[in-house]
Amino acid sequence: MSAALQVIAFGLALLSTLFILLATCTDCWMVNADDSLEVSHKCRGLWRECVTNMQDGVRTCDQYDSILADHPVKIVVTRTLMITADLLAVLALATLVLGLDCITFLKEDPCVKLKMCYGAGVILCVGSILGLIGSVWYAVDVYVERAMLVSHNIFLGVHYDFGWSCWLGMAGSTGCFLASVLLTCCLY
Repeated sequence: MSAALQVIAFGLALLSTLFILLATCTDCWMVNADDSLEVSHKCRGLWRECVTNMQDGVRTCDQYDSILADHPVKIVVTRTLMITADLLAVLALATLVLGLDCITFLKEDPCVKLKMCYGAGVILCVGSILGLIGSVWYAVDVYVERAMLVSHNIFLGVHYDFGWSCWLGMAGSTGCFLASVLLTCCLY
C-alpha cells in the first residue's frame, strides 16, 4: 500500500510541478478583448504582453523593459512566489524520486527512504502554498482592477478575465498540495 501511495503521489507531484512551471513561463495570466467584436485578443503575463489578431492569427508580443525595472506589485510578487514555488517543487520531486521504494537508492535503510518521502512532502507543501498565494494574489488583483473600473462607471470596452496561465498555476499548486498531503499524512 505504501509503494502505491508513493507512486500516486509522485505522479500527481510530477504533473502538478509541470503545471506550475508552465504557468510561470507562459504569458496569459490576464485576458481581455479590446472590443465587443473581438478583433483582437490580449494576454498579459508575468514576462510580456501579447496581442493576437483574431482575423489573421498574427501574434505580436511586447517584452517588459527589464526584470529590474519598475513593475506593478502584482507582477513582482507573483513572479517571486511562482519562481520560488517552481524551485521548491523541483527540489521536492528530486527528493521524492530518491525516497521511492521502487528506486534502489538506500534500499537497505527503509527508515531513511520514508523520511525522504516525508521531507519531500513538506517541501512540496511549502512550494504549493507559495504557488497558490502567487496565483490567487494575481487573480484577486485582476478582479479588483476590474471592479474599480465598474464602480467608477468607466467602460473602456475592455473586459478582464483570468487567463489560462493563472488557472494552470492554481491547479498545479492545488495538485502539489494534494501530493504533499498524501506524502505527509497518508504514507505512515
